[in-house]
Amino acid sequence: MRAIWKGAVSFGLVSIAVKLYSATEEKDIRFHQVHRTDGGRIKYQRTCSVDGEVVTYDDIAKGYDIGGGEMVILTDEDFADLPLSTSRAIDVLEFVPAEQIDPILFAKSYYLEPEGQAAKPYVLLRDALRDADRVAIVKIAIRQREQLATLRVRDDVLILNTMMWPDEVRTPDFGFLDEDIETRPAELAMASSLIDSMAGSFNADDFTDNYRAALQEVIDAKVEGREVVQPEEAEEAPAAAVDLMAALKASVERAKAARSSSAESAPPKKKATPAKKAAPAKKATTAAKKSTPARKPAKKSA
Repeated sequence: MRAIWKGAVSFGLVSIAVKLYSATEEKDIRFHQVHRTDGGRIKYQRTCSVDGEVVTYDDIAKGYDIGGGEMVILTDEDFADLPLSTSRAIDVLEFVPAEQIDPILFAKSYYLEPEGQAAKPYVLLRDALRDADRVAIVKIAIRQREQLATLRVRDDVLILNTMMWPDEVRTPDFGFLDEDIETRPAELAMASSLIDSMAGSFNADDFTDNYRAALQEVIDAKVEGREVVQPEEAEEAPAAAVDLMAALKASVERAKAARSSSAESAPPKKKATPAKKAAPAKKATTAAKKSTPARKPAKKSA
Protein backbone atom coordinates (compact mmCIF):
# COMPACT_ATOMS: atom_id res chain seq x y z
CA MET A 1 0.00 0.00 0.00
CA ARG A 2 1.08 3.57 -0.67
CA ALA A 3 0.51 6.32 1.86
CA ILE A 4 -1.74 9.09 0.53
CA TRP A 5 -1.30 11.50 3.44
CA LYS A 6 1.14 12.18 6.27
CA GLY A 7 0.50 14.15 9.42
CA ALA A 8 -0.06 13.82 13.14
CA VAL A 9 -2.91 12.99 15.50
CA SER A 10 -3.23 15.70 18.16
CA PHE A 11 -4.37 13.91 21.30
CA GLY A 12 -4.30 16.57 24.02
CA LEU A 13 -0.65 17.55 24.33
CA VAL A 14 0.44 14.29 22.68
CA SER A 15 1.30 14.32 18.98
CA ILE A 16 1.31 11.02 17.09
CA ALA A 17 2.95 11.01 13.66
CA VAL A 18 0.95 8.82 11.28
CA LYS A 19 0.58 7.81 7.65
CA LEU A 20 -2.79 7.46 5.96
CA TYR A 21 -3.67 4.53 3.67
CA SER A 22 -6.87 3.71 1.81
CA ALA A 23 -8.48 0.82 3.68
CA THR A 24 -10.75 -0.24 0.81
CA GLU A 25 -10.50 -0.71 -2.93
CA GLU A 26 -13.17 -1.19 -5.55
CA LYS A 27 -13.10 -4.47 -7.46
CA ASP A 28 -15.13 -3.30 -10.43
CA ILE A 29 -13.95 -4.49 -13.83
CA ARG A 30 -12.95 -1.36 -15.73
CA PHE A 31 -13.14 -0.87 -19.48
CA HIS A 32 -11.65 1.58 -21.98
CA GLN A 33 -13.65 3.23 -24.71
CA VAL A 34 -12.32 1.92 -28.02
CA HIS A 35 -13.14 2.11 -31.71
CA ARG A 36 -15.39 -0.86 -32.50
CA THR A 37 -13.74 -1.65 -35.85
CA ASP A 38 -10.03 -1.59 -34.94
CA GLY A 39 -9.90 -1.42 -31.10
CA GLY A 40 -8.12 1.93 -31.03
CA ARG A 41 -8.37 3.90 -27.77
CA ILE A 42 -10.70 6.89 -27.82
CA LYS A 43 -8.97 10.12 -26.76
CA TYR A 44 -10.57 13.34 -25.61
CA GLN A 45 -9.22 16.85 -26.04
CA ARG A 46 -9.83 19.75 -23.67
CA THR A 47 -11.31 22.47 -25.82
CA CYS A 48 -12.67 25.89 -24.91
CA SER A 49 -16.38 26.34 -25.53
CA VAL A 50 -15.83 30.00 -26.47
CA ASP A 51 -13.03 29.98 -29.05
CA GLY A 52 -12.80 26.22 -29.72
CA GLU A 53 -9.06 26.09 -29.02
CA VAL A 54 -7.34 23.11 -27.34
CA VAL A 55 -6.39 24.11 -23.78
CA THR A 56 -3.35 22.79 -21.87
CA TYR A 57 -3.36 21.99 -18.17
CA ASP A 58 -1.35 25.16 -17.41
CA ASP A 59 -4.17 27.31 -18.79
CA ILE A 60 -6.95 25.58 -16.85
CA ALA A 61 -8.38 27.28 -13.75
CA LYS A 62 -11.34 26.56 -11.49
CA GLY A 63 -14.60 28.38 -12.14
CA TYR A 64 -17.60 28.83 -9.86
CA ASP A 65 -20.92 29.33 -11.60
CA ILE A 66 -22.90 32.12 -9.90
CA GLY A 67 -25.82 31.85 -12.32
CA GLY A 68 -26.97 34.00 -15.18
CA GLY A 69 -24.08 32.87 -17.33
CA GLU A 70 -21.50 34.50 -15.02
CA MET A 71 -18.44 32.65 -13.76
CA VAL A 72 -15.99 33.49 -10.97
CA ILE A 73 -12.50 32.24 -11.84
CA LEU A 74 -10.20 31.03 -9.04
CA THR A 75 -6.48 30.46 -9.62
CA ASP A 76 -3.86 28.52 -7.66
CA GLU A 77 -2.93 31.73 -5.85
CA ASP A 78 -6.45 32.02 -4.47
CA PHE A 79 -6.24 28.55 -2.93
CA ALA A 80 -2.70 29.04 -1.63
CA ASP A 81 -3.85 31.42 1.13
CA LEU A 82 -6.38 28.97 2.55
CA PRO A 83 -5.30 27.43 5.90
CA LEU A 84 -6.11 23.86 4.80
CA SER A 85 -3.52 23.67 2.03
CA THR A 86 -0.68 23.01 4.49
CA SER A 87 -2.65 21.54 7.40
CA ARG A 88 -1.18 18.21 8.50
CA ALA A 89 -3.03 17.61 11.75
CA ILE A 90 -5.82 15.30 12.88
CA ASP A 91 -7.38 17.20 15.75
CA VAL A 92 -9.26 15.10 18.30
CA LEU A 93 -12.36 17.06 19.33
CA GLU A 94 -14.21 14.66 21.64
CA PHE A 95 -14.88 11.00 22.44
CA VAL A 96 -18.41 9.64 21.97
CA PRO A 97 -20.19 6.25 21.99
CA ALA A 98 -20.18 4.69 18.53
CA GLU A 99 -23.93 4.06 18.54
CA GLN A 100 -24.57 7.81 18.61
CA ILE A 101 -23.24 8.19 15.05
CA ASP A 102 -25.70 7.57 12.23
CA PRO A 103 -24.07 5.22 9.65
CA ILE A 104 -25.40 7.42 6.83
CA LEU A 105 -22.70 9.93 7.71
CA PHE A 106 -19.78 7.59 6.97
CA ALA A 107 -17.95 8.13 3.66
CA LYS A 108 -14.50 6.45 3.29
CA SER A 109 -12.21 4.35 5.48
CA TYR A 110 -8.47 4.75 5.97
CA TYR A 111 -5.79 2.91 7.94
CA LEU A 112 -3.48 4.89 10.22
CA GLU A 113 0.10 3.66 10.64
CA PRO A 114 2.49 5.12 13.23
CA GLU A 115 5.55 6.77 11.75
CA GLY A 116 9.02 6.88 13.26
CA GLN A 117 9.00 6.78 17.08
CA ALA A 118 5.23 7.22 17.35
CA ALA A 119 4.40 3.54 17.91
CA LYS A 120 4.16 3.88 21.71
CA PRO A 121 1.68 6.80 21.82
CA TYR A 122 -0.19 5.20 18.90
CA VAL A 123 -0.71 1.96 20.88
CA LEU A 124 -1.61 4.01 23.94
CA LEU A 125 -4.42 5.83 22.10
CA ARG A 126 -5.57 2.56 20.51
CA ASP A 127 -5.83 0.72 23.81
CA ALA A 128 -7.47 3.69 25.53
CA LEU A 129 -10.16 3.86 22.83
CA ARG A 130 -10.77 0.14 23.13
CA ASP A 131 -11.04 0.23 26.92
CA ALA A 132 -13.35 3.24 26.88
CA ASP A 133 -15.52 1.65 24.16
CA ARG A 134 -15.75 5.01 22.38
CA VAL A 135 -14.71 6.59 19.11
CA ALA A 136 -12.85 9.85 18.66
CA ILE A 137 -14.44 12.69 16.69
CA VAL A 138 -11.71 14.42 14.70
CA LYS A 139 -11.18 16.97 11.93
CA ILE A 140 -8.79 16.39 9.04
CA ALA A 141 -7.94 18.23 5.82
CA ILE A 142 -7.60 15.91 2.80
CA ARG A 143 -7.21 17.18 -0.74
CA GLN A 144 -7.83 20.79 0.25
CA ARG A 145 -11.06 19.98 2.02
CA GLU A 146 -11.79 19.93 5.75
CA GLN A 147 -13.65 16.80 6.76
CA LEU A 148 -15.23 15.47 9.90
CA ALA A 149 -14.12 11.93 10.77
CA THR A 150 -13.97 9.30 13.49
CA LEU A 151 -11.10 7.27 14.91
CA ARG A 152 -11.87 3.73 16.00
CA VAL A 153 -10.05 0.43 16.47
CA ARG A 154 -10.23 -2.53 14.08
CA ASP A 155 -7.80 -5.47 14.05
CA ASP A 156 -5.45 -3.57 16.41
CA VAL A 157 -5.19 -0.70 13.91
CA LEU A 158 -6.65 2.78 14.13
CA ILE A 159 -9.26 3.35 11.42
CA LEU A 160 -10.20 6.83 10.25
CA ASN A 161 -13.70 7.06 8.77
CA THR A 162 -14.40 10.33 6.99
CA MET A 163 -17.93 11.63 7.45
CA MET A 164 -20.42 13.77 5.60
CA TRP A 165 -21.32 17.13 7.06
CA PRO A 166 -24.91 17.26 8.39
CA ASP A 167 -26.02 19.64 5.62
CA GLU A 168 -24.77 17.11 3.02
CA VAL A 169 -27.37 14.52 4.05
CA ARG A 170 -30.59 14.95 2.11
CA THR A 171 -33.94 15.06 3.87
CA PRO A 172 -36.37 12.42 2.56
CA ASP A 173 -39.34 14.06 0.88
CA PHE A 174 -41.79 11.43 -0.33
CA GLY A 175 -45.53 11.59 -0.74
CA PHE A 176 -46.38 8.45 1.23
CA LEU A 177 -44.94 10.04 4.41
CA ASP A 178 -47.92 12.39 4.49
CA GLU A 179 -50.45 9.60 4.05
CA ASP A 180 -52.22 7.90 6.97
CA ILE A 181 -51.19 4.28 6.38
CA GLU A 182 -51.89 1.75 9.13
CA THR A 183 -50.72 -1.84 9.40
CA ARG A 184 -52.94 -4.50 10.95
CA PRO A 185 -51.61 -6.44 13.96
CA ALA A 186 -51.91 -9.72 12.06
CA GLU A 187 -49.84 -8.35 9.19
CA LEU A 188 -47.21 -7.01 11.58
CA ALA A 189 -47.06 -10.36 13.40
CA MET A 190 -46.62 -12.23 10.11
CA ALA A 191 -43.89 -9.80 9.00
CA SER A 192 -42.12 -10.35 12.33
CA SER A 193 -42.38 -14.10 11.79
CA LEU A 194 -40.78 -13.68 8.37
CA ILE A 195 -37.92 -11.70 9.92
CA ASP A 196 -37.41 -14.42 12.55
CA SER A 197 -37.36 -17.15 9.90
CA MET A 198 -34.67 -15.28 7.95
CA ALA A 199 -32.61 -14.17 10.97
CA GLY A 200 -28.89 -14.94 11.00
CA SER A 201 -25.42 -13.64 11.83
CA PHE A 202 -23.77 -11.39 9.28
CA ASN A 203 -20.54 -12.59 7.71
CA ALA A 204 -19.34 -10.57 4.73
CA ASP A 205 -17.45 -13.58 3.33
CA ASP A 206 -20.76 -15.38 2.78
CA PHE A 207 -21.71 -13.00 -0.04
CA THR A 208 -20.19 -12.74 -3.50
CA ASP A 209 -20.52 -10.42 -6.50
CA ASN A 210 -22.17 -12.79 -8.98
CA TYR A 211 -22.29 -10.20 -11.75
CA ARG A 212 -18.55 -9.49 -11.54
CA ALA A 213 -17.76 -13.23 -11.55
CA ALA A 214 -19.93 -13.79 -14.65
CA LEU A 215 -18.39 -10.77 -16.40
CA GLN A 216 -14.87 -12.05 -15.62
CA GLU A 217 -15.86 -15.43 -17.09
CA VAL A 218 -16.91 -13.68 -20.30
CA ILE A 219 -13.58 -11.84 -20.48
CA ASP A 220 -11.56 -15.00 -19.80
CA ALA A 221 -13.50 -16.87 -22.47
CA LYS A 222 -12.78 -14.09 -24.97
CA VAL A 223 -9.05 -14.21 -24.17
CA GLU A 224 -8.84 -18.01 -24.38
CA GLY A 225 -11.05 -18.29 -27.45
CA ARG A 226 -13.60 -20.64 -25.90
CA GLU A 227 -17.33 -20.59 -25.44
CA VAL A 228 -18.78 -18.79 -22.50
CA VAL A 229 -20.26 -21.03 -19.81
CA GLN A 230 -23.71 -19.66 -19.18
CA PRO A 231 -24.42 -19.23 -15.46
CA GLU A 232 -27.54 -20.71 -13.95
CA GLU A 233 -30.57 -18.53 -14.45
CA ALA A 234 -31.70 -16.82 -11.29
CA GLU A 235 -35.22 -17.46 -10.14
CA GLU A 236 -37.54 -14.76 -11.37
CA ALA A 237 -38.99 -12.48 -8.74
CA PRO A 238 -42.68 -13.18 -8.13
CA ALA A 239 -45.22 -10.65 -9.30
CA ALA A 240 -46.59 -8.18 -6.80
CA ALA A 241 -49.21 -9.92 -4.69
CA VAL A 242 -52.61 -8.38 -4.17
CA ASP A 243 -53.18 -10.09 -0.81
CA LEU A 244 -50.44 -8.92 1.58
CA MET A 245 -51.15 -11.62 4.19
CA ALA A 246 -50.99 -14.37 1.57
CA ALA A 247 -47.65 -13.02 0.33
CA LEU A 248 -46.27 -12.91 3.88
CA LYS A 249 -47.38 -16.48 4.63
CA ALA A 250 -45.87 -17.76 1.39
CA SER A 251 -42.65 -15.91 2.18
CA VAL A 252 -42.42 -17.46 5.64
CA GLU A 253 -42.94 -20.97 4.25
CA ARG A 254 -40.39 -20.34 1.52
CA ALA A 255 -37.79 -19.05 4.01
CA LYS A 256 -38.30 -22.05 6.30
CA ALA A 257 -37.99 -24.47 3.37
CA ALA A 258 -34.81 -22.79 2.19
CA ARG A 259 -33.29 -22.93 5.67
CA SER A 260 -34.15 -26.61 6.16
CA SER A 261 -32.75 -27.55 2.74
CA SER A 262 -29.50 -25.71 3.46
CA ALA A 263 -29.24 -27.49 6.82
CA GLU A 264 -29.72 -30.89 5.16
CA SER A 265 -27.08 -30.17 2.51
CA ALA A 266 -24.52 -29.08 5.10
CA PRO A 267 -21.96 -31.78 6.06
CA PRO A 268 -22.67 -33.42 9.43
CA LYS A 269 -20.58 -32.22 12.32
CA LYS A 270 -18.53 -34.75 14.26
CA LYS A 271 -19.42 -34.91 17.92
CA ALA A 272 -16.41 -34.87 20.19
CA THR A 273 -16.60 -37.34 23.08
CA PRO A 274 -15.91 -35.58 26.39
CA ALA A 275 -12.79 -36.83 28.14
CA LYS A 276 -14.54 -37.08 31.51
CA LYS A 277 -16.94 -39.81 30.33
CA ALA A 278 -14.12 -42.18 29.42
CA ALA A 279 -12.76 -42.41 32.97
CA PRO A 280 -15.95 -43.81 34.63
CA ALA A 281 -16.14 -46.50 31.96
CA LYS A 282 -12.70 -47.76 32.91
CA LYS A 283 -13.57 -47.77 36.61
CA ALA A 284 -16.74 -49.74 35.98
CA THR A 285 -14.81 -52.34 33.99
CA THR A 286 -12.21 -52.67 36.74
CA ALA A 287 -14.91 -53.13 39.36
CA ALA A 288 -16.54 -55.81 37.26
CA LYS A 289 -13.29 -57.72 37.01
CA LYS A 290 -12.85 -57.72 40.78
CA SER A 291 -16.41 -58.82 41.61
CA THR A 292 -16.91 -61.49 38.90
CA PRO A 293 -14.92 -64.45 37.58
CA ALA A 294 -12.49 -63.97 34.73
CA ARG A 295 -14.66 -65.83 32.18
CA LYS A 296 -17.83 -63.75 32.65
CA PRO A 297 -16.30 -60.44 31.62
CA ALA A 298 -15.00 -62.16 28.51
CA LYS A 299 -18.53 -63.27 27.63
CA LYS A 300 -19.92 -59.75 28.23
CA SER A 301 -17.31 -58.13 26.09
CA ALA A 302 -17.93 -60.71 23.38
